[in-house]
Amino acid sequence: MAAGRSRLETLRTMLRRTDRQAAARLRERAAAFAALGDQTRLALVVKLSDRKAHSISKLTRGSRLTRQAITKHLRVLEGVGMVRRAREGRESLFEFNPRPVIGLKEYIDLVSGEWDQALGRLKQLVER
Repeated sequence: MAAGRSRLETLRTMLRRTDRQAAARLRERAAAFAALGDQTRLALVVKLSDRKAHSISKLTRGSRLTRQAITKHLRVLEGVGMVRRAREGRESLFEFNPRPVIGLKEYIDLVSGEWDQALGRLKQLVER
């Protein structure tokens, strides 16, 4: 009987751990969606997606925003892992990291598939 309890407790622990991991992934995705919800940050991601390192002065060029404002937005993107910063001399260079965006795409694909299935079931019910 004790062995049965320990297996059950092990299973419960595994499920709680899985739930915590799933909750952590959802928090990460929510933060990434929030970061992309700002038009300035979205524009920065577009500029950085050319796979080149950019200085703040280069990212500020053609914008009405100050260097400080661009830096603030880059820190938000860096906080969710979409941007990496590297030092080159006195200058900070920023590069795009696509991994969080790939995670968002996978999530959107999953939700889209669920909706497709739900709509398919609805269609079958309606057509009966």
